[in-house]
Amino acid sequence: MFPLHREREQPIFSARAHVFQIDPATKRNWLPASKHAVTVSFFYDASRSVYRIISVGGTKAIINSTITPNMTFTKTSQKFGQWADSRANTVYGLGFSTEQQLQQFAEQFKEVKEAARLAREKSQERFELANPALNIAAPEELSEERHSPPLLTVNGPGEEKLFRSKSTEVQLTAEKERVKKMLSEGSVCEINLEAELFTLQDSNAKLVEALQEANSSVEQWKKQLAEYQEETDRLRDQVAELEAQLGHPAAGQTAKEELSRSLEELEALLSAKDQEIHNLQSKKTDVGELEKEREEAMQRLQDLERRNKDLEDRVQSAEKTLACSREEQDQAEVEVRRIIDVLDVKICDLNELRHSLAKLVDK
Repeated sequence: MFPLHREREQPIFSARAHVFQIDPATKRNWLPASKHAVTVSFFYDASRSVYRIISVGGTKAIINSTITPNMTFTKTSQKFGQWADSRANTVYGLGFSTEQQLQQFAEQFKEVKEAARLAREKSQERFELANPALNIAAPEELSEERHSPPLLTVNGPGEEKLFRSKSTEVQLTAEKERVKKMLSEGSVCEINLEAELFTLQDSNAKLVEALQEANSSVEQWKKQLAEYQEETDRLRDQVAELEAQLGHPAAGQTAKEELSRSLEELEALLSAKDQEIHNLQSKKTDVGELEKEREEAMQRLQDLERRNKDLEDRVQSAEKTLACSREEQDQAEVEVRRIIDVLDVKICDLNELRHSLAKLVDK
């Protein structure tokens, strides 16, 4: 049957895409209908005024979808789109190589859907013109409020019964079409909701992955903070030792107070950072906020590094001062020893002079 349709149908638009179908068991996962990209074409059947989307993989038709005015083609990403076919009881998905191809296919789908709507309206008009009962039904509906419709009084009793049976049949057919339309729209809405649910699940998975990465980054920040705290304690101990060796209590006290204040600020920053890390783990906010807080944390870590560098510079300055003091002390000791040696020599000379004077006095 399919080749016969192809003979009387004319292609309107063709594109290359990967074809998928929704998993009928789960209604959540996509199943590939083709191993490679295949040609997907719009066809028009002039004998039946029907538009269809057809795609053939090898000798098998993987898409044979008749387009109705109720169908909607939805772009779920930059290169992927889908539509639901209630007659085939499935959802088709197409993956294109470029965003432009997807846009062209969506525009063509919209045009074909509008053409299918116009074709359906024209066919309904032709059916109403060909069936006289439809022309009589309109006045009957308009005159239902009046208990004696004029068209029924003209006809005989038998004709009245015939007229009413045809009208009832038309109304039942219209009601069936309306119910089918409602069911089709309901299935489309359900499928759109499922597609939205898939998108939300994908976004949720990405957010969970980003949150796990953020948690691992938080652990690294904790380790770095612990290392900085250890380095700060070591520098504080080293500064205390240098102050004890310098032996200048007044100046050392001022420097010690400044260092204590700096250390207190660092400890406050460390405690604030720990609180922020705790808040990160408890709140589990979205990726944007985590990225912003990570940048702030990196900025504060850089501030800590600068402060640690300042402390190291102060320690080096104190070491240089201590070395200078030691050198001055050594020079002073050398000078004192030299003076003592000179005094010893002079004392020896005086003793010799005193001894010589004593000898002269004796003579």
